[in-house]
Amino acid sequence: MGHTLLCVLGLLLLNTLPYGHAEADKRQVTLTADKTIIPPGGSVTLTCSVENPAGFKYQWFRQTSDTSAKTSLQTENFDDSHTVITHGGRYTCRGWRREPEVLTPESDPVTIQETVSNRASLTLQPSWPQIFRGETITIRCEIDGGGDTQWTYEWEPTSSNTQSPTHSEYRIISATESHSGDYRCKGRKDSYSSTEWSDYIRLTVSSQTPKAQLRADDTDIPVGGSVTLTCSVNPSSSGWKYFWYRGEKTSEPLTTPDVVFLSTGQIRVSQGGLYWCRGGRGDPVYYTEYSDPISINKIIANKAVVTLQPNWSEIYRGEKITLRCEIKDGGDTEWTYEWKPPRSKKLQTNNEYSISRAQWSHSGEYSCKGRRDSYSSTDWSDYIRLTVSSQTPKAHLRADDTDIPVGVSVTLTCSVNPSSSGWKYFWYRGEKTSEPLTTPDVVFLSTGQIRVSQGGLYWCRGGRGVPVYYTDYSDSISINTITANKAVVTLQPNWSEIYRGEKITLRCEIKDRADTEWTYEWKTTSSEKPSNQNEHSIWFATVSHSGEYSCKGRRDSYYSTDWSDYTRLTVSSQTPKAHLRADDTDIPVGVSVTLTCSVNPSSSGWKYFWYRGEKTSEPLTTPDVVFLSAGQISVSQGGLYWCRGGRGDPVYYTEYSDPIRINKIIANKAVVTLQPNWSEIHSAEKISLRCEIKDGGDTEWMYEWKTNSSEKPLHQNEHSIWSATVSHSGEYSCKGRMKHAQQSSTEWSDPIKLTVLDKPQSVLTVSPLWLSPGDSVTLNCSIKDPSAGWRFYWYKAVPDLSYYYSSELLPGSSNGTEQDSYIVHGPTHTAGYKCRAGRGDPVYYTDYSEPKFVWSGDFHPSASLTVSPDRVQHFTSDSVSVNCEGNSTEWRVRRFPENRYRPYCSSWGRMTGSTCNIESYWQSDAVYWCESGSGEFSNTVNITIQKTDIILVSPVHPVTEGDSVSLSCRLRRQTNESNVFFYRNEKLIQNDTRRELNISAVSKSDEGFYKCQYSQQVSAQSWMSINAVSRPESSSSPVPLIVGLVCGIILIILLLLLYRYRPSKGSWFIRSNQSEGINQDSNTNHVVNQNEAQRHDYSTHLHGDAPLYESIKGSEDTGNGAGGSQDVTYSLIELKNFGKKRKQKKPEGSAIYSDVKTATAGKSPPAATADAVYAELKPGTALGNNAAI
Repeated sequence: MGHTLLCVLGLLLLNTLPYGHAEADKRQVTLTADKTIIPPGGSVTLTCSVENPAGFKYQWFRQTSDTSAKTSLQTENFDDSHTVITHGGRYTCRGWRREPEVLTPESDPVTIQETVSNRASLTLQPSWPQIFRGETITIRCEIDGGGDTQWTYEWEPTSSNTQSPTHSEYRIISATESHSGDYRCKGRKDSYSSTEWSDYIRLTVSSQTPKAQLRADDTDIPVGGSVTLTCSVNPSSSGWKYFWYRGEKTSEPLTTPDVVFLSTGQIRVSQGGLYWCRGGRGDPVYYTEYSDPISINKIIANKAVVTLQPNWSEIYRGEKITLRCEIKDGGDTEWTYEWKPPRSKKLQTNNEYSISRAQWSHSGEYSCKGRRDSYSSTDWSDYIRLTVSSQTPKAHLRADDTDIPVGVSVTLTCSVNPSSSGWKYFWYRGEKTSEPLTTPDVVFLSTGQIRVSQGGLYWCRGGRGVPVYYTDYSDSISINTITANKAVVTLQPNWSEIYRGEKITLRCEIKDRADTEWTYEWKTTSSEKPSNQNEHSIWFATVSHSGEYSCKGRRDSYYSTDWSDYTRLTVSSQTPKAHLRADDTDIPVGVSVTLTCSVNPSSSGWKYFWYRGEKTSEPLTTPDVVFLSAGQISVSQGGLYWCRGGRGDPVYYTEYSDPIRINKIIANKAVVTLQPNWSEIHSAEKISLRCEIKDGGDTEWMYEWKTNSSEKPLHQNEHSIWSATVSHSGEYSCKGRMKHAQQSSTEWSDPIKLTVLDKPQSVLTVSPLWLSPGDSVTLNCSIKDPSAGWRFYWYKAVPDLSYYYSSELLPGSSNGTEQDSYIVHGPTHTAGYKCRAGRGDPVYYTDYSEPKFVWSGDFHPSASLTVSPDRVQHFTSDSVSVNCEGNSTEWRVRRFPENRYRPYCSSWGRMTGSTCNIESYWQSDAVYWCESGSGEFSNTVNITIQKTDIILVSPVHPVTEGDSVSLSCRLRRQTNESNVFFYRNEKLIQNDTRRELNISAVSKSDEGFYKCQYSQQVSAQSWMSINAVSRPESSSSPVPLIVGLVCGIILIILLLLLYRYRPSKGSWFIRSNQSEGINQDSNTNHVVNQNEAQRHDYSTHLHGDAPLYESIKGSEDTGNGAGGSQDVTYSLIELKNFGKKRKQKKPEGSAIYSDVKTATAGKSPPAATADAVYAELKPGTALGNNAAI
């Protein structure tokens, strides 16, 4: 209420300002609008701008038409220079201020148009999508929801409208193409409010006048039937009515009595005539052009038929033919005729269609009909086909035989080609004359056949029609009369096969020929063309002369003998070659051999000629050889023999045979020897074969070799193979041939067999696998395919991270050893070894063996291995890692057993720096160790993976004697408390609820296999190794000293007795018959334990310059396991050689010391440096320089 009062007071004040004392102001006032059209339901914002507007208030004015007065707008806030309006009009504004009183002039007006919500739409009357030139059309504008409002209208475009431009209808009286376009409208309520423009409506006015189009479903009305006519407007459009006409175009169209109206644009008619139509629409009616006329013909019941005279299926070029049109039941009607020929456009109205001289163009189908008037006729007759051949037919003459046997006749048959009917045949003999043969000359059998018994040249031709149309004459046939005489072909010489270059004659003979003068004819399948003589000679036969030959004799042109039987002539393209065979090529002393010569391919008529040495013009004669039969001789003289065959006159020779060397055997014997004498050698080795002649004397020999290998030895007495291959394998034999008499030689030696094998592989075994203090390691090397002459080379395998393992020769192995075993003394750490074998000069080496390893659990300061978790046994779910430490920055981890191609961590784990994390998928029971980039091995550990629910936790590394150790039992899943059983070497040592076995100070006696048991579950057992601590030993009793001294003396005596069996000198003793080592086969799937090294009897170890141990076994107490003890006496023997090796000089004195001590079984032998009682032995010169046994 307060606001309204304020507005009223403000308006009163504003209205009084012009009449008060306000000063006139010249300030510029500008009115702007954000848009000039108010959309339906929308608004427009007006802004009044006053120059220097401080303190001004604003007044707004609206004018609703050009003639109406301005009215002031009511606003709630006169201080606002903006106002929002929702109605159209003519708007102005001004500013005013009270102190000092100022009133500005009004702004320039701004026109705002209001768009009302009513919608304008257009309709077309008539509503045709296409309008034709000259039609009347009306467009109407309608306002939706317009009510009683007095609307005025606006149109686009405004031209061509015959109504008032503000009227609701837009009328075009006579449309032209210029009226085509888009039209729209809107309604206006006043000067400042209107509807939006309507959507466009498109008007298309065609420039052409439309034309009616008339169609008939048939132009012939069947008897008693009707046809349907259809009228349409082109181009297609709507709103048409149709008008129909018959005959002339008249002003009166057809009505219902004349036709049957079916639907808009269709009628049915049953009366013949000329029909038209046109369309019309609108008011006044707008007509299309008339349609083109259609002639409708009414069919009557009479039937037309075409006949052909003469009625032949095929007509030839030049013949006359007539076609006739006949109307059945035509009566007296005067008919005119229509023809449908295939090509001619000439109208024929007669009932006959004559072709006086037929051409190919007359071929086709003919039909006709009869017409009673212009719009009634018969139906078309059925078609009759006329075929006119473009070619002139020719007679074809056949004879069942061209030779007439004595007293018989032959039949001739004449026909026309191509075949057709109506022909008669005319026959001729001799020349083609105007007079054909008649009955006295021949016997007429039937149309086209005669029988003749007289020789001669016969012809025929055919003829038909009036006038007669003749075919071409047939080709002639010569009929020959056969005589009783018989022809025969003979061949001279009469050989079944003739060779290229030979002479041959064929002769034709006539039996019982009397004095008749004959001419001759030859027939052959060859390319030869014999002359008409009784004899045909071929002076130089070729393959082209091959074939069958026949002949006959002729008395005149039509009188001859029959053909002779064929005679086959075969000429071979190759020149025949003699083939020489010998029953033996070696003539034993005082004996001869037989030579046989034959011709290949085999044929007859040959004589044979023999040659020795060179092929000369003089063959061998009786004094030289013994002629046994045709093609065979006997010879007793060595040499090179040849032969050839010859036949005919002049003689035709075969090619010479291949030569055969006949060798005369002498008494000397050839022997093959092998250097070196190894029957089996290996790939790439060198070998020599030598041929030796026994009792050869001073004779100079040439040598020949025979082998089934691929090798071809030269003619030398010695054949060297510098690098043998498998292809050299085979048997070798040789013989010697005298240089001064090369037809004389020894017999072949007995063969010697040479076998070449692939390069051999060395196989190394080591024993033991696990080291105990003081152990020696025995290496054994073998060859997969054993053979003679090998020496053995021994190597240390040194890790090489860039490759595999490098090889370092072990001492005393540079020249190889005869023995196949080698002892390494005193190794304390994990090590790898290789071997190979070699033989020959230069030395031929086998491949290196695969490296084999001996393992030690002792730590090495330069390379050591630790396991996390630090235990032997692990569950399958445990994460296990191995860490390498030492003097290197590069490491690799290996395990055994391993997959052949996966020995290293990179294949079954993740190597990160010096740590290998074992992938759970690849976990397996194995021995693990590290290999450094500086070529060292770490200590070795056993790791086992358990699938059970219980494991024994035991130290993975050896425990030093005196240290404390704790073993425990671990379960995969926690269970109720129960007693835990601990066993050592299968003996129960603890049974209580504790899950740990604690040993405060371990001793060597604690070493052994441990396992635990919990609630019926038993762990796998693991070996706990104890490293013994060396302690000085004292002897308070003289008894052990005395016993040791006595044993030492006894051993010295035994050693002296065995001295003669001493091994070769050297700092390392090699033993060829050691106990078998354990093979580290990478494919063996087993757990490698240290129990191989844990034993109570120590093998005998002997060597040259180092102290060795000889053990005396004590009986084992198997019942007490590792808990029992047994005294064992050890004797330490040190053999010292103070002379220099490999020099023959007077030996210096040597001493043998015997150290006798006692120890407890299970402990390591005492160290060589321990206190001992020595018995010294000074060996004599018989010992020589070899002090080792």
